[in-house]
Amino acid sequence: MQEYADSKTAGVYDVDCTTEGKSLCEKHGVRGYPTIKYGDPSNLEDYKGGRSLQALKDFAAENLKPMCSPANLDLCDGEKKTQLEGFMAMSDADLDAKIKEKKAENDGLEETFKTEVKALQAKYEQLQKDKEEGLKAIKESGLGLMQAVQAHKKKVKSEL
Repeated sequence: MQEYADSKTAGVYDVDCTTEGKSLCEKHGVRGYPTIKYGDPSNLEDYKGGRSLQALKDFAAENLKPMCSPANLDLCDGEKKTQLEGFMAMSDADLDAKIKEKKAENDGLEETFKTEVKALQAKYEQLQKDKEEGLKAIKESGLGLMQAVQAHKKKVKSEL
C-alpha cells in the first residue's frame, strides 16, 4: 500500500468487509476473503493471478495504468471510442435499462453455471456410489478367492 501511496494512476486499499466496508464490498460483489479487485473504480474486475508480492507487482506494472474510459477517450482504439461515445449519447434511462439488461444476462449465466455444476456434482456422487457398489459386488462374487486359488496353483506348480 505504501509503495503506491503517491501514485496518480494506482492505489492499493485494504477494506474490511465485515465492518465499515460492508456496503462497498457488496457494491463490488466481494463474496469471499481475501478478494483482490482492480481497474476503474466504477467497474472493478476480479484479479485471478498469483498472490506473491512479486506476482502482484508484475501485474501492477503491466496492468495498472490509465485505460480507455469516458475520462480517457484518447487512450481508446476506434471501436471502443465509438462504443463509449454511443453510450455517452444515451439518455440516463436508456443507459440504466441497458446496464440492467446486461447484468441480468450476466446473472443468468451465473445461475445456469451454478445449476449445471450442482447437477454435475449429483451425477458425480451417483457415479461414485455406483462404482463403490460395483466394486463391492465384484469382491463379494469371489474375486479375492479366485486370485488366492490362482496364486496357490502357481505356487504348487513351481514346487513340482
